[in-house]
Order: sequence, then structure tokens, then C-alpha cells
Amino acid sequence: MSAWVLPDHIADVLPSEARHIEELRRQLLDTARGYGCELVMPPLLEHLESLLSGTGEALGLQTFKLVDQLSGRSLGLRADTTPQVARIDAHLLNRRGVARLCYCGPVLHTRPDRPHATREPLQFGAEIYGHAGLEADTEVLRLALDCLRAAGVKNAVIVDLADARIVQALLADVSADAATIARVHAALAAKDASGLAELTAGFPAASRDGLLAVLTLYGDIGVLDEAAKQLPDTAAVRQALGELRQLASRLDGAQVSFDLADLRGYAYYSGMRFGIYTEGASDALVRGGRYDEVGAVFGRNRPAVGFSLDVRELVGVLPARPLRAAIRAPWSDAPGLGRTIAELRSRGETVVCVLPGHESEIDEFHCDRELIEQAGQWTVRTI
Repeated sequence: MSAWVLPDHIADVLPSEARHIEELRRQLLDTARGYGCELVMPPLLEHLESLLSGTGEALGLQTFKLVDQLSGRSLGLRADTTPQVARIDAHLLNRRGVARLCYCGPVLHTRPDRPHATREPLQFGAEIYGHAGLEADTEVLRLALDCLRAAGVKNAVIVDLADARIVQALLADVSADAATIARVHAALAAKDASGLAELTAGFPAASRDGLLAVLTLYGDIGVLDEAAKQLPDTAAVRQALGELRQLASRLDGAQVSFDLADLRGYAYYSGMRFGIYTEGASDALVRGGRYDEVGAVFGRNRPAVGFSLDVRELVGVLPARPLRAAIRAPWSDAPGLGRTIAELRSRGETVVCVLPGHESEIDEFHCDRELIEQAGQWTVRTI
């Protein structure tokens, strides 16, 4: 095999895309800062028991594992940043009140999470710790939508809402092992009615009927009315449906839909959850929700809600950005040239010095101006 061939689903990022990704990363972080989010930078590598604490089997299967040559302990390369941010909130910040945190960095997956996906997403996310009310859920959703607007998503977006408490309530009276429950979740996520019917054949009638009904509960706001009729009238179901209705009423500029069987993603979600879709994307661009239990393993179980997206995937649905106008300059020791170039660069201009013998090569930066000498002075001229 050639030494330059990369592993499957791993790729280099070339200049134009890399520039777009970096510009987008800055815009997303600035948008989060506008909401009061503070930037954190968790390490890519952690002790395995810390990295996987409380996050379930799915994240464990997605995590690359290795042995630390210094300590002999098992280490993992993070597959998701949320558990790390929960650790930071619980142990390093340890604040009494609200903490708004954001991050942007690579994660690594042992396998792509869907066809043609990268195993090295650049994960951006924002999270709010310390507030259990709908106000935090609403803020996170609005921030996610503002991030897509700031990124330049022009097509209409659809916010698809669900709530993990509905399925949890339907399974509350079920006596089944963890493997069976996991298969039920998988059947719900895949909309597999026959598989779900087989799995739930021995469940209490109310649970079985409710789970089968959930499979059909997707669509517009009318879904919530249908859910109230078809699902058991429990406090948890009533609260979840009521909060979904309130959230939908607070989202301006986006179409809202509901899919009460949506259980995709990591298993730590404990309440409202959402995906944001737009034309051109093969799956949700953004996923998030409430995960109040995520910090419990770190000794601090407090409310948490947030979202994440893959910046590289987001770039893939956006139009390419043109390069900023640049200035071509000769490579010369002529008096005043170096000082002029330095002044232009200090003002944010891109100045490309053409190395001797390369004057006829392709202009990578599409320079629309050039530095020329006139009467002993260096001036910028439009090409």
C-alpha cells in the first residue's frame, strides 16, 4: 500500500475548504459568545474510565482505545465532547449558578456514523448547565438556529422535536433486560413496526400499544394532539407534550415538526431532544437536547442542555466562499517596498509576494491589485 494513502473515512482538508472551515469556526464561536458562552478546550485524549463514564455502550464502541506508555493505563480518543464538558463543569468550574460553555475541536470515531461520513468530525457545540426550565431549552434552540444563519444557511430549516421522557414513561412498567430495551430503541429509531411488535409481545398492554403508537406520531403540531389521545395519560407524558408545544411556539423563522420515536444519537438524553435539517444535508446538521444525568458520574448531577454540529459537514452544504481580494507584490529589496507591504498586512490585507521565476504561475489568491513603483513611491493599482 502506498505510504500516502489515508485510512478509510479520513481525509486531508485542502486550502479552499480549510479556509472556509476556519472562518466558519470563528463565526460559530463568536455567535455563541454573543449568548454569553465561554470557550473551553478539553483534551483529545483522556483516561478511558473518565471519557466513557455514564455515556453508554454506543459511545464506547465509537471510541479509539490505546495504552498510555507513561502510566500503563487505558486511554481513549474522544468520540464526543459533551461528557468532557460535563466533567469540566462538575469538577473544574464547580459553579453554583448557570454556566454557558462552548467548544470546537476534532473528535474521532472508530466507524463512520452513517454512509460517507468522516471519522474525524470537527465538533462545535454549546451547552447550558444549572437551569432546568424551558428557558434554557429555548435559548439553546435559538442559538443553534442563529449559528446556522451566521454560517450562511439560506435554505429553509426544519426543527424536528422529540422528548426522551415519552419512551421512558412507556417503558417504566416493563421488566426487560438492557439488551431488549436497546433493541426496542433501535426498532423505534428505524421505524421498524414488525420488529417492535415482536419485541414488545410480552410487554404490558399499555406499554406495547403506546410504543407501537409512537411509531406513527410524526409530522406537524397536530402530532401532539394525536399523542395526547393515543398515549397513556401519565404525568410524564403530559409534561413532555406540553413542553414540546411551548418550545415550538417560541421558535421564529423555522418550520417545526415532531417525531416522537426519534431516539438517534447518544443515549444520555433525558428530556427534550432535537435535530435541525435543511436541504442538501443527508442527515440532521445539528443535534441536541436535554441531558440532565450526564454529570452524575462526576458527582454533580445538575441540569444540562446543549447541541453540537460537525463544522466539516456544515461546510459541505454551503456555497464555496470567494477568496478575499489580495494584492500581488514583486519580490524585491527596493527601498520602501518591505515597509509598504508590512503596513498593508497590518491593515488586514493579503499581500502575495511573487518569488523570482514564478511570475507566470497560477494566481492562487486571484489578486485583483498589485503593488507598483511610481516616482519612488509604492502604490496599489487595480489590475
